Amino acid sequence: MPKLFSMLGYTIYFWSRETEEPIHVHICKGKARQNATKVWILKNDIVVLEHNKSNIPMHDLNKLLRAITDNIEMIKGEWDKFFKR
Repeated sequence: MPKLFSMLGYTIYFWSRETEEPIHVHICKGKARQNATKVWILKNDIVVLEHNKSNIPMHDLNKLLRAITDNIEMIKGEWDKFFKR
């Protein structure tokens, strides 16, 4: 589970066994879990909320989505490096 960064008490990370899916991150507080809030990073660097299973309040979620957008190049680079793409 590579941790990318933390913000507002949340951890933004991806799972090490998700090579079959497009680039995405999970967000949660506390222990990382695979079914936490999921955010896709689509072609043309579009950030899309897949689901909010961590029940992150919207005011925090909006800030987290902005931070993901601001760090999109780092996230894609870490994904490519980790999965050797």
